[in-house]
Amino acid sequence: MVEPAAQRIWEAALGQLQIHVTKPNYETWLKDTVGLHFADGRFVVGAPTEFVKEWLSTRMRSLVSQTVGGIVGQPTEVSFQIITHENGGTGNGATASPAQTAKPTPYPHPNPKLTFTSFIVGPSNHLAASAALAAAEQPGKGYNPLFIYSAPGLGKTHLLQAIAQRAASTNYNTLYVTSERFTNDFVTAITQSRSDEFRQRYRSLQLLLVDDVQFLAGKERTQEEFFYTFNELHAAGCQLVLANDRPPSDICGIESRLSSRFQWGLIADIQPPDLPTRLTILQRKAREQQVDLHPDVSLFLANRTRNNIRELEGSLNRVIAYAHLPGVAPITLSITHQALAALTPAPDTSSDPDQILQAVASYFRISSKTLTSKLRTQAVANARHIAMYLLREDSQLPLKRIGLLLGHRDHATVIHGVQKITRAINNDPQLLTQIAEIRTSVRR
Repeated sequence: MVEPAAQRIWEAALGQLQIHVTKPNYETWLKDTVGLHFADGRFVVGAPTEFVKEWLSTRMRSLVSQTVGGIVGQPTEVSFQIITHENGGTGNGATASPAQTAKPTPYPHPNPKLTFTSFIVGPSNHLAASAALAAAEQPGKGYNPLFIYSAPGLGKTHLLQAIAQRAASTNYNTLYVTSERFTNDFVTAITQSRSDEFRQRYRSLQLLLVDDVQFLAGKERTQEEFFYTFNELHAAGCQLVLANDRPPSDICGIESRLSSRFQWGLIADIQPPDLPTRLTILQRKAREQQVDLHPDVSLFLANRTRNNIRELEGSLNRVIAYAHLPGVAPITLSITHQALAALTPAPDTSSDPDQILQAVASYFRISSKTLTSKLRTQAVANARHIAMYLLREDSQLPLKRIGLLLGHRDHATVIHGVQKITRAINNDPQLLTQIAEIRTSVRR
């Protein structure tokens, strides 16, 4: 049985994991998982197959444990089990056998949540959304190919999966893949002498959607195969939709003949959403989770994250998960600040370097002289790394200046210290608390 509290925590965790892992890994291993149970520092994640369960257990247990622990505010042991009808699956009631779950589905279905209905249209994405809908409803009749580009986290994948689902619902032969998946399928076909099967699969479509086209760069044989696949589909009037993080002319490592074909149809970009669109996104996501979000909280979150919808939704998930922990009040502006504490300094903060050094030394009960000394005990080194991070983030000091303030340390040492804290900050609740408390003392 899926516990609502566990699922809310897991949705917040997925929001963070989506940033830390590649999109293909997220789509293959994490997308179809659920939060089943949480109690006494133990969290159970439901996986759709034995294959996925084993992969997560051996490859991602540590990262998942750190992420969940950071959300719930305590060390957490994570385990994985197969989703069945009894524990929350949506099948016919039978537990899958090992033979049925030996490997994942070759072409997983698009995320059912990523539809045109759930895509918030605003001035920044209106052209891309309209063209995507036209491609889904009348493949090959208008913009062909349709090339959508934007920075990460602004909705390219959402639109491609929405096209796939709308087209498939009207019985068009449709396939959504990443360029990495296309490459892997091609390599597998070559090594297993199944090229004819590969070409039949990809060239008999009515609509082909390829995400992250930039990852074709540098893969000459894959580009050649994609070139011929593109030509055959286009000549047959089949719809092609491509997504990338930059326009075709700016993709390095792509053959000119392929780049020129990407520009045959319509190129539509997606810009960061404006404030009204961000507010609409937050309110829609809150309603989906049956949460009442106060306008002040929405405005704070919308102003905090302006350029990435995925991060915007991740912040909301973190706040909702935090608010549902035992003893935490309903979502208020104060609770929101607590949930997001120490992730970033306030936008208008410009802290005095000497105050930061003094605050760090005082917090860890060491002298300023010890902080800047050559002493390398674990406690002192940790305090020094936090000082480096705060001097960089809150005072915006050059790396060389930070090194001078901390005992004439070199450029590489400072980079190491800053990066160490940057990597750990989202996964270590104790570190989050320490940095938040130090910042509070600096700003008094």
